[in-house]
Amino acid sequence: MATLPFLSDSALEEFLADIGFGIPSSPPASSSPATSAAAPATEEEMRRRRLRRRISNRESARRSRARKQRHLDELRGKAAALRAGNRCLAARLRGAAARAALVSLANARLRAEAAALSRRLAAARRALAIRRLYAAASAAEMRTLASLIA
Repeated sequence: MATLPFLSDSALEEFLADIGFGIPSSPPASSSPATSAAAPATEEEMRRRRLRRRISNRESARRSRARKQRHLDELRGKAAALRAGNRCLAARLRGAAARAALVSLANARLRAEAAALSRRLAAARRALAIRRLYAAASAAEMRTLASLIA
């Protein structure tokens, strides 16, 4: 935070007059010639106080604007970080969805393969049962033939 360098009252008045601040370089003429010596000093002091207050207010406003700008910069930084995080999470979500789709396809393929193998197993069991029947029938015929021959 920068502060104004210390200036004497006359240097400050001269500086403000140079930049067109609107403070007259000479005190205003008194409207009454009967004004005591304390009154101009009081008016001069009041003028100086007003001047100091204006300068102080301007410096305070400058500091307030700087604080507001810093806060705005912080908020912009946070917003940028949140947007980056959001993009990262969206990318991760897309990757997870793609992997889930691949797993689903693989699962469907494996289910189809399991069903085909189950059908083949059932057919093989039927064929085996038929062979056993033929073998049993053939053995019975052989025994019948053997009993006829004997």
